[in-house]
Amino acid sequence: MSTPADRIITALRTGHEELAALVRDLKEDDLLRPSGASEWQVSQVLSHLGSGAEITLASLDAARTGAPGPDGDFNKGVWARWDAMAPAEHAAGFLAANQRLVEAYEALDAETRATLRIDLGFLPEPVDLATAARFRLSEFALHQWDVEVAFNPFAAVTPEATALLLDQIGGMLAWTSRPQELAGREATLLLRLSEPERTYGLRLGETVALVDAPEQPDGELSAPAEAWLRLATGRLGPQHTPDGVRVTGPVALDDLRRVFAGF
Repeated sequence: MSTPADRIITALRTGHEELAALVRDLKEDDLLRPSGASEWQVSQVLSHLGSGAEITLASLDAARTGAPGPDGDFNKGVWARWDAMAPAEHAAGFLAANQRLVEAYEALDAETRATLRIDLGFLPEPVDLATAARFRLSEFALHQWDVEVAFNPFAAVTPEATALLLDQIGGMLAWTSRPQELAGREATLLLRLSEPERTYGLRLGETVALVDAPEQPDGELSAPAEAWLRLATGRLGPQHTPDGVRVTGPVALDDLRRVFAGF
């Protein structure tokens, strides 16, 4: 029976293969295109994913061997090296670094997958493999979209990643949202998602949070689940909004785009 860690590792492999197939064929001009990430070209997204793969692998290796995890100086050195690369090097470097990371995850046996604890450096305590790998999947899946949408305006977050990330997104809203954009307005929306189906409450006020589905909502946001992930991370501009997104009640979709402007 597969575990959460197994499913996340499988999704990381699927995402890598899909993105690698695109990246291998990119030319210099392609790498300089604007991506879905604000102010980043495609090559800069690949640089971010490649450097992140290096740092993530260093944390994984440290956990496996009992060595100290990478510190701030290590991370800065990795970022500086990647920042100095040319666009073509970003692409080649991403392909190699992310392949190494995915292979390292895949090589872990069942006992290690169940018992390993990883110090990510930005949390108060080490976390289990599923939690650590889910952080990587969140970063990877959204930046995969950033690259793909530069070449396909109808790109979507992969179904495998979407299903695994839905229950994580609520924990991010308190520090990624901008409730001040509502100018004091408050509302609780019924959040009705499809593919896969989920139902939540979206509370908008001094803070923004996912809550239990309200019995008497002030309005409703219905959307494909992957579109909700993109909205919550600042990636649902009008040109990339599927037909299935609907908002009723006291706030409009443009209000939500401002609240979730990205980070």
